[in-house]
Amino acid sequence: MGLEMIDTGWLSILPPVVAITLALLTKEVYLSLFLGVFTGMCVYSFSTGGNLLQAVTYVFDMMAGKIGENGYMIIFLVLLGSLVVVVTRSGGTDAYGQWAIKRIKTKRSAKLATAVLGLLIFLDDGFNCLTVGTVMRPITDKQRISREKLAYLLDSTAAPICIIAPISSWAVAVASEVEEAGGLNAFVQTIPYNLYAILTIAMVFFLSASDFDFGPMKRAEQELAVAEKAQPEKQPQAKGRVWDLVLPIATLIVTAILGMAYVGGFFEGASFSQAIGENPTAGLTLGTFAGLLMALLLYLPRKIMTMQEFTSGIIDGIKTMIPALTILILAWALGGVCREMIGTGNFVSQFVTSVNLSFALVPAIVFAVAAFLSFSMGTAWGTFGILLPIVSMICAGPAGAEVLIPSLGATLAGSVYGDHCSPISDTTILASTGAQCDHLRHVETQLPYAAFVAIVCFIGYLVAGFVRNPWITIGVSLGILALMLCGIRVLQKRGETHKVAKDSGAA
Repeated sequence: MGLEMIDTGWLSILPPVVAITLALLTKEVYLSLFLGVFTGMCVYSFSTGGNLLQAVTYVFDMMAGKIGENGYMIIFLVLLGSLVVVVTRSGGTDAYGQWAIKRIKTKRSAKLATAVLGLLIFLDDGFNCLTVGTVMRPITDKQRISREKLAYLLDSTAAPICIIAPISSWAVAVASEVEEAGGLNAFVQTIPYNLYAILTIAMVFFLSASDFDFGPMKRAEQELAVAEKAQPEKQPQAKGRVWDLVLPIATLIVTAILGMAYVGGFFEGASFSQAIGENPTAGLTLGTFAGLLMALLLYLPRKIMTMQEFTSGIIDGIKTMIPALTILILAWALGGVCREMIGTGNFVSQFVTSVNLSFALVPAIVFAVAAFLSFSMGTAWGTFGILLPIVSMICAGPAGAEVLIPSLGATLAGSVYGDHCSPISDTTILASTGAQCDHLRHVETQLPYAAFVAIVCFIGYLVAGFVRNPWITIGVSLGILALMLCGIRVLQKRGETHKVAKDSGAA
């Protein structure tokens, strides 16, 4: 925009305060973010002798500028949305389901297969929930696994894997929010500090392999065990084949990596790590476009889709990305006004230093704040869109630099946890839909598991703030999780033994 940053003192924190307060009160993230940006522009305009009309102009100037700066990311997201819809409509997911149902013979293998498939489809959380749910629901029904458990498996592998996979809509969104901290490279560094995602995935595999449950989920599984045997759904005869799901996604992944290397100059002599960090969104865009071309070549000659149906899928896919793009554009604008115009980062950093708050506590505090905000709003994207710029500014000074990456990881972890638990979250609703489970039952049975992991995460972030080593943090956190799970299992067995003894005595 060509405007110089000014010192506005405490007024510099008004934009994020307005955005957060309105989001909590209204549960409406779009309007809250917009009014946060508008507040910041009013502060800047009035402080420099401008007027209200100038403030409004600044809002749209900032948004237009951020759209231009992040053009590749916008193209990547709309292409990804298109690929997701086209692949879903091809029948490839149904074909995979028919292939899998003939090979999965036990309850444990059904749960593990659901978890593994959930981790493999890491491009987008909504696509993950609906695809894995559609494929695995007949199999889990056949193996007498409750719909509540299926919904938990879907929800606990969708967002957690998307937020730690470098090739996903989530990764590119986060990278764009932390551009000043290193972009995609900074995102990759946050992966070992994203304790909620790592511990949730670990817990999913433990529960699946051990057939162990507790709380409302245990009751749901017991109720199904004594109920009339669930009838598995009849799978429709799919036009597509397994390769119609696998090949486009595999093409995307391989071509995206090659695309990042090509754009970054790897084939001209640059190192691989340097090349893929140069302009990663350009490489991801090339990969997604290649995935769409592969889908086109697979589907049209075999008449799985007509050209009109393929084009319609592309348009519908673009429409599915409009909410996410709206949040991102507003979040970019909020970060822009705070960082580039009214000096929010300088003020917040000076304030944190002046009150002698130990930066070692920042990751744990940020995790708790992000969790509360995300649960209240029902959106991880809206939460990290608001908080990532603030956290980056808090840790901008020399004193906070050492906890910047742990704090960014804690922001993402808290955002996913709150979104995971929230009954108004899109991902929670899609998990219920994918499993065809009553939505409130899904929330009720999942909440104790998610809160259990979150408690361990909070302790882990206290450790991270002091040791500042990701591998020690992960090791300690996994150890605490294992001990707590073992403790619950021991207490549960004692309770069952006591109940049996009591019933025998009564008899």
